[in-house]
Amino acid sequence: MTKLLAVFLWCVIALSALTPAAAQTRLKDLVEFDGVRGNDLVGYGLVVGLNGTGDGVRNSPFTEEIMVTILERLGVNVTGEQFRPRNVAAVIVTASLPPFARAGSRIDVSVSAIGDASSLHGGTLVMTPLNGADGNIYAVAQGSILSGGVSIAGEAAAEIRGVPTSGVIPFGGRIEREVEFALSSLRTLRLSLRNADFSTAETIERAINAQVQRNIATMLDSGTVEIDVSRANVASTAHLISRIENILVVPQTRARVVMDQRSGTVVIGSDVQISHVAVSQGTLTLRVEEAPLVVQPNPFTEGEAVVVPRTRVGLEDNNELALFELPAATTLTDVVEGLTALGVGPRELIDLLSTIHAAGALHADLLIR
Repeated sequence: MTKLLAVFLWCVIALSALTPAAAQTRLKDLVEFDGVRGNDLVGYGLVVGLNGTGDGVRNSPFTEEIMVTILERLGVNVTGEQFRPRNVAAVIVTASLPPFARAGSRIDVSVSAIGDASSLHGGTLVMTPLNGADGNIYAVAQGSILSGGVSIAGEAAAEIRGVPTSGVIPFGGRIEREVEFALSSLRTLRLSLRNADFSTAETIERAINAQVQRNIATMLDSGTVEIDVSRANVASTAHLISRIENILVVPQTRARVVMDQRSGTVVIGSDVQISHVAVSQGTLTLRVEEAPLVVQPNPFTEGEAVVVPRTRVGLEDNNELALFELPAATTLTDVVEGLTALGVGPRELIDLLSTIHAAGALHADLLIR
């Protein structure tokens, strides 16, 4: 153990001297431009052509209602008829209307079953209008569904891989109405940072002013940078966005550690630091073994076999403590690499990092899920 700890400390000190250079990121990957955004669409439709994997009409009466509505719209009179098909399913259709999308363009749509259908594989979505938040129809979806899930069932067993009750239709939606937005009429353009940070906002401000050689950008707060379009000396707002969206900047983010207890995943930011701290960890092993003994009656006697319980309990306390000391200004990434090399598992690593954070030696936001 002493040799392993010595190797671990040597690795920590050596890796601390190798600080990776911060990566540059394009401006359009860090911010959202004011007005350049999509809109969510939703619709309610019917999938047909399923091979007996659709909704049970008795359990999903809304499927029969939409089926009757579609048939009557096509001129088929089904009043008073009783339907018991298993090849149709009611679905919710969702899509996203891209910014500046024009009528006639096609978009991808997602389809999800809302009844008791077991699979949408091989189905076809009947023409379904997609509405926006204002209730207007902006697109129409139709086409064959591509489902990534597989469902196999027999008389006594079944196997399901993925989610067969949902799928996508690539380019299955056609835009019928445009969202009016005059980008050229903007006198000021606001950039909204996806991760608010004062240092990053100031860096973006300086980079934009240096690119256009004018003081047109102003940092309003940690999440907003405002640009005066009238002073940019460009033909339009679209030209200004094209000039600044590929500017390379180095973003600054808060130090953060995210730990998932279910999967044992630990994600550590590059700026996470720990102070001078010493950590010791002991092991306590508790073993309980059940070894029941069957006692048979004597020959030629009346009696029954009796199961006698027999339990072995053992408690082992390993007095050897895993003690190591970390120098100041050591990155947490180096610590994790050293602990992993020593064979520390994800569960123990999460407990160890939580304890170091509780001691005030871990300088980062700790998020445990």
